[in-house]
Formats: sequence, structure tokens, C-alpha cells
Amino acid sequence: MGKTNGQADTRTQDKRGRTDPEHELPEAQMDDGFEEKAAAVGEPKAGPSPAEAAQEAELKKLREERERLLDRLARLQAEFDNYRKRAAKENSDFRDYAVAEAARSLLPVIDNLSLAVKNASASPEDFRKGVELIHKQLQATLEKLNIQRVAAEGEPFDPRLHEAIELVESNDVPDDHVLEELQPGYRIKDRLLRPAIVRVARKAE
Repeated sequence: MGKTNGQADTRTQDKRGRTDPEHELPEAQMDDGFEEKAAAVGEPKAGPSPAEAAQEAELKKLREERERLLDRLARLQAEFDNYRKRAAKENSDFRDYAVAEAARSLLPVIDNLSLAVKNASASPEDFRKGVELIHKQLQATLEKLNIQRVAAEGEPFDPRLHEAIELVESNDVPDDHVLEELQPGYRIKDRLLRPAIVRVARKAE
């Protein structure tokens, strides 16, 4: 195939080598705007967009914050469990210690009561005086333990401190006052241990 002006001849030829004008290809136009580019081999892919990079950074930050919070929660749970166990042990030790102190305070009373029973063959008067002394000693011991007797007889009836089992018509005490104490009540500071069992007066008609 011959060349003209440095360009390839785009005309087709028949089997005899003659040019076939009906099948002649149009000449290429150099200024048609088409530019063929070879595909780049091994070209690196474009990096993430600024928006994607910001989202990835925010996600990483949230993951790190979550890990810190989970770690802190685990430490707090462990500390609370240790505190609960320590508090339970301290309460148990305190109760045991309080009972031990109360028992130690009552030991002299028990000793005197045992001595009174041993000497029960003495005169009735001496035995009575011995029991009275033991009773006083026991009352003093209770006071040292902050256990006080509830005031009852002659006092206004108080359902918070007294338990009435009977209303008795009487003018010996004012109406709705304790006429008689059947069983003493006790309290420790402001807490009631047991109410006093009483009879309450009702004005006689």
C-alpha cells in the first residue's frame, strides 16, 4: 500500500490491487477532537473524599470513647462489688461486737442471780433484798446500753409507746390516761423495742 504526503492510503483495493473507489475509507481528520489515551497500568486508586475521611475519623473517635466507657464501667462495677462485700462484713462484725458488749455487761447480773438462787434457803427477807439488788443492777446495765424504760402509768395514752388491752372506767387518772402498767416497755434511744402493755382509764359516768 502506498503512501501520500506521509499518510497511509485509506482506499480499498480489489483482488488485483486496483483501487475500489466505492469502498474508499474517509481520511482521518486530525482536528476532530478525539484523542485516544492508553489505559494506565498500575495507577493507584483515588483516595477517600474529605467527607468520607471525616466520617471515618469520627467513627474511630466514637469507638475509642466506647472502649473507655466500657473499661470505666467495668472498674466501677468491681469497686462497687468490693464495697458491698466490705460493708456487709463490717455490718456483721459490728453486730457481733455489739452483742458481745451487751453480753459482757450482763454477765455480772447473771453471776449475782446465780448466787441468789444458790442462797435461796436464806431468810425470805434476805432473798427479797438480794433480788431487788439484782433488779436495780440490771436496770443500771440497760441504761448503760442506752435501753430505757417507757414511761406508762399515769401518762397520757400514746399508741406509739403503749399497747392497751382494756379500757377501765376510773376517775383515779384523767380520761384516756394509763391507769395500770401490766408489762413494761423499752426503747433504745428513739427506737421502740417493745410497747408497754397497759390498761387505759375511761371517765366513769
